[in-house]
Amino acid sequence: MLTNSVRPHRQIRQFFYNIFAFTVLTIGALPAVWIIFTAFRPRSEVNTSPPIWIPQQLTLDAFESLFGLNPEYASGIPVREYMMNSLTVAILSTIVSIGLGTMAGYAFSRFEFRGHTLLFLFIMLTRSVPGIALGLPLFLLMNDWGLIDTTHGLAFVYVAINTPFTVWLMDGFFRQIPPELDEAAYIDGCGYWSAFWRIDLPLAIPGMAAASIFAFLAAWNEYQIASLMTNTPNAKTFPVGLYDFTSQFTVDWRGMCAMSVLMMIPAIVFVISTQRSMMRGLTFGAVKG
Repeated sequence: MLTNSVRPHRQIRQFFYNIFAFTVLTIGALPAVWIIFTAFRPRSEVNTSPPIWIPQQLTLDAFESLFGLNPEYASGIPVREYMMNSLTVAILSTIVSIGLGTMAGYAFSRFEFRGHTLLFLFIMLTRSVPGIALGLPLFLLMNDWGLIDTTHGLAFVYVAINTPFTVWLMDGFFRQIPPELDEAAYIDGCGYWSAFWRIDLPLAIPGMAAASIFAFLAAWNEYQIASLMTNTPNAKTFPVGLYDFTSQFTVDWRGMCAMSVLMMIPAIVFVISTQRSMMRGLTFGAVKG
């Protein structure tokens, strides 16, 4: 048991740790808070000097302009198309990369075959290549296949980028599931696929939730490759569409911030909806009975 003299010192130390963590989180959240304030502030407060930190009046003019609800100040930017493109690309690439990564991770964790380690290392090494370095080869490849400026072509690229990380994450997760469960299923007459579908996959759902968050956010927020692969509203995503608010001499900061707020909403909803499973997946195997 802790003595009476040790317990107060630990409580004081924990208090300062909490203060430090709160300070760091507050500083990190300031840019997001500023973006939200700018999206709802009047146009007259955007470029004032010194800046007005807290808006004196809240308004939805920027959002009305985005969606054309105010014809006088319509932005003329196809926000709905950008939103649908981003959702299509992010959801499609997440589903496919999670499906491929889960099955590959299971295979690497359960079976030994010729070149097992070499193939796994090769897949992991693909993560070491910077995304911008892949821009030109991917553009030439997608152009040959006629997939430039298409949502399914961009989703295909994100599948190739996100799958290696999903394989690595799910391989580690499946290794925490006792192989004796599979052996018991084999004794009961299950094959490899049946054991995977009935035994391992239900236990892997928390890990899949964690991997899906990383895959979704990686596709949702990616700009460099999307800017190379898309050039019209047919396939442009939100990050690329933000550049439409810039012109030769001016930048519509309020409109850009309003679209940024719209970008935050699906990501926040997706993370919150999978948060519990994600935490179970990230801490699975950390404590053993």
